[in-house]
Amino acid sequence: MKSGLDNLLTKSLDSVIKANLNKNTLAKIENRLLEKYGITLDESLQDFEKLESILREFFGDEAEILKKRILESVCILESEREDFGWMTLEDQSLTKVILESFGDEDKKKILNSVLDEPRIISEILEICNIPQTSGYRKINALINDGLLTTRGFITMYDGKRVSKYISVFENIRINIIKNKIIVKVKLGKDSLDSSSMLQLIQGL
Repeated sequence: MKSGLDNLLTKSLDSVIKANLNKNTLAKIENRLLEKYGITLDESLQDFEKLESILREFFGDEAEILKKRILESVCILESEREDFGWMTLEDQSLTKVILESFGDEDKKKILNSVLDEPRIISEILEICNIPQTSGYRKINALINDGLLTTRGFITMYDGKRVSKYISVFENIRINIIKNKIIVKVKLGKDSLDSSSMLQLIQGL
């Protein structure tokens, strides 16, 4: 199961890959993925090593350069010690998701309520004082976008397990430089440790 952060990043990665490869090459790569591994391009983003092996078949030594360009078009991890855990979002579709979520007052309340402590949905709705119907819809949207991720569960009186959710980010910085919006996010330790995408990016 993908981490919340991987869910967020792989959606962006899909669009970046398609922007970096022409349709003919993309079709050949998709066909080769199906032939060799029986998976689609979308599925290969969850198991990037398989996509890497196909890229090496097509591009040889240049595959590493292509991978670097693709991954750095999505996000860049800050390398300075004082900025450890901070990530700059390079893909504008990622920036849009973040800005739209924090621009929605209810979604912002939801994310703030689980910045440092995981909670079940009913608790989140109570803390944020949000109507149940719209609250569930917005929480599900945040989960689908990868901004909320599961962290443990509680067992209810009837024995049913209910998942707890936490924000994938601990903090966010938004700057405007030369008319471009720059979004940086501070990742929690769990996000750093559980994301296979970040491990790829750190290996560049």
